[in-house]
Amino acid sequence: MKKAFLQYLRSLSQSGVADLPTGNDETASQLEKSMAATREFLNSRPAESTVTSVPSAETGMAQTTGALDSTPPMQPVMAEEESVRSPAVGSSDQGTSASSPNNASSNQASSSQTLTKPDRLKILADEVGNCFACPELVSNRTQTVFGVGDPQARLCFMGEAPGADEDVQGEPFVGAAGQLLDRIIAACRMKREDVYILNTLKCRPPNNRNPTDEECANCRPFLNQQLEIIQPEYICCLGGIAAKHLLESPLSVGRLRGKVHLYNGIKVVVTYHPAYLLRNPDAKRQVWNDMKFLMAEMGHDIT
Repeated sequence: MKKAFLQYLRSLSQSGVADLPTGNDETASQLEKSMAATREFLNSRPAESTVTSVPSAETGMAQTTGALDSTPPMQPVMAEEESVRSPAVGSSDQGTSASSPNNASSNQASSSQTLTKPDRLKILADEVGNCFACPELVSNRTQTVFGVGDPQARLCFMGEAPGADEDVQGEPFVGAAGQLLDRIIAACRMKREDVYILNTLKCRPPNNRNPTDEECANCRPFLNQQLEIIQPEYICCLGGIAAKHLLESPLSVGRLRGKVHLYNGIKVVVTYHPAYLLRNPDAKRQVWNDMKFLMAEMGHDIT
């Protein structure tokens, strides 16, 4: 290398370049050391330019060291920051962490509690629509018939099962019996929209036959939840099937009339079904007496 260097100096001198080193051994040795140091620096530069993230004891943030002309990978830095910022176990911040399982559970419970009665009834109605517990009823129905009226009503009228008109329209008591019920409600100085109307069964039995005990038992959880959501003060059972399954009583309508019964703290009055009145018009007087009895219990004088 020394020989090549001296030849290089001679070539520069012959070309007219002034102020060149003398070319002695000392000068060549110094220049050789300088070039070696340069090569060492150049060879070591990639290793020195690697960026490392060091957590700061004062700030808890990652600090960058090394050459500034190299872009650090973002993921390691973010992970380091996240670990530094995470509260320690037992920290007072842990209870307010959005990702805390206990906090998420509390949020879900709070959300459930904020649902309105119409919202809860809608959710339950969707569950009823997806029920396939009674194959014969499912194969026969056009749609389920959940209920209609004011979710805040003090009074619920409860029948036995949907008929043909109800099955088509998806609303209870819309046929001939329903029109008679509307007149009974109007005679009590109320409107259909002031009460809530539902049935023991949510599907129409084939040929309007009476519901079986098994079918009523399958539908009973829906009925219980429906009444639990509405929380009426009074229920008027229309007909023997509604009274039998709500009160779990074997007594006839004639034996249950004229008295206040209880279902989960709700006052229950029993009378004849409007469809029965269409076949036996003379029973209208008895039903009217039952309505006056019910209205008196509710604090309304309709005499």
